[in-house]
Parts: sequence; structure tokens; C-alpha cells
Amino acid sequence: MRLGGPVHDDYDSPEEWVAALRDRGYSAAYCPVEPDADPETVAAYADAAREADIEIAEVGAWGENLLAHDEGERRAALSACKRRLELAEAVGARCCVSLAGSRGRRWMAPHPDNFAADSVDQVVAAVQAIVDDVDPDGASYTLEPMPWTVPDSAASYRRLLDAVDRERFGVHFDPVNMIASPRRYADNTAFVEGFVDELGPEIRCVHLKDVSFSDELTVHIEETRPGTGDLDYRALLTALDELGDEDLPLMLEHLDGPAEYAAAADYVRSVADEVGVAV
Repeated sequence: MRLGGPVHDDYDSPEEWVAALRDRGYSAAYCPVEPDADPETVAAYADAAREADIEIAEVGAWGENLLAHDEGERRAALSACKRRLELAEAVGARCCVSLAGSRGRRWMAPHPDNFAADSVDQVVAAVQAIVDDVDPDGASYTLEPMPWTVPDSAASYRRLLDAVDRERFGVHFDPVNMIASPRRYADNTAFVEGFVDELGPEIRCVHLKDVSFSDELTVHIEETRPGTGDLDYRALLTALDELGDEDLPLMLEHLDGPAEYAAAADYVRSVADEVGVAV
């Protein structure tokens, strides 16, 4: 497997980008270019990644609401997600990742209607349209799991995979985003092992974070740096390693600056060494 994270350095060329990744010991990376980059620039970064043995993990399609009430907003979101999947294909990324969207105030807001059958049907139709129109050969379209919209569990992701029924619709695994109850928190070892057991062959990318509960009422859940919470990283890394996907990207995110990312990477590597897993 391959560990990666953001590059905070400014870079003006593929060579500088690769050097920044190597300085951090990363063998996986977030996409270094935007959809409006010219084809020559995209190709240059794709070639540099290939030559340096860097796996480009994902292109994010954030801020796009496929469940927006406004039809114009939904159309714009669909178009933006297609452009992002096209970029993923062109740059050689494993996936384009977005959220299912929300019926609430903004694209990632909680709302009870997010789980309604017609909302899920709309997500399925949108994903089918994105994958069918782009028709990628290498990259997959994926949805990042969330606590307040689908997919929020292995079972709901499996239902989406079956409903979409497209080879290039894959799984994005973010265990912390789905640990949204005290019971799942308490038994997160079984949760992560069960998710990987159910969906492992379809997993295209993994986000690495950690999770902690406080003793305040009602329930307070905090996302934290890997190694400072209670996610069972030994079980997580062992289960993922058993998939046999040597290029599976494990991506650090949501931390404050290079020092935090370095500490997180050190922790993940230490656990990997402990359980005999290569990252």
C-alpha cells in the first residue's frame, strides 16, 4: 500500500512536485492540477508521477450538490463532477471522489430527507450519468461515506454499487466518517474489518484520520490526528493489506500544517511496522 497526503510547498513544475512528495516519504498523492489545466500540463504531471512511481490517488469533486433542490444547481454539479472524473482519467488517478449531496442548506449538510428513497434514486441516476458520459477506462467515480447521507455503512454502499451497476463506480473508504454512534465507536475493530471484508475488491482509495468521543452529553464525536484517537489502526492496516492491492492509496487529510502531517505519517508507519505491513 502507499501512504500519501497534501503537499504544502509551492511548486511550479512536475519535478518540484515529485521532490516535495519524496521529501515526505509519500508514494501516493492528491491530484496536483485543476480541471482547467491545459492538456500538456496534465500530461506532464501524469508522466512525472508514472516515472517517479507516485500513485495519484484521487481528484476531489467537492462543493457539488447532486441533491440540490434547484435544478440549475444540480445540472451544474453534474457537469462539474464529469469534468473532475475526466481529469482523473487524464492524469492517471485511481478515482474521482465526491459526496452524494444533501437536501439541506448546503452540499454536505445533514437533513432527514438525505436517506429518503427518492434521494437515493436521484444519487444513483446521477452517478450513472457521470460514469456513462465520461466512460473512463482507468479511473473510477466514488462517493465518500458520510454520517448523514448515503453511503453511511458497508450495507448502504453495497446497495449503491448494485443499483448503479457500473464497472467504473467504486468504493471510497473513510472509516472515521462512518463512526457516528457510540456502538460503532466501541466496536470499530469489527466495523472496519467488516467493511473491508464486504467491499474490499472495490475499494479505490482510503482516507486516514482518527476519532475520539468525549464524555459530554448528548454525544460528541471529534475527528483527530491518526494516533490520538481510538480507531483500531492495527486492524485497519491489516485488513487492507490482506486485499493484496500494493498500490492502494492511504491518504492523510484534514490536519493543520506540515508538522501535524509528519506526526500522522510517523504514527501510521509505526503501526504498519508493528503489524508487518508495507506503506
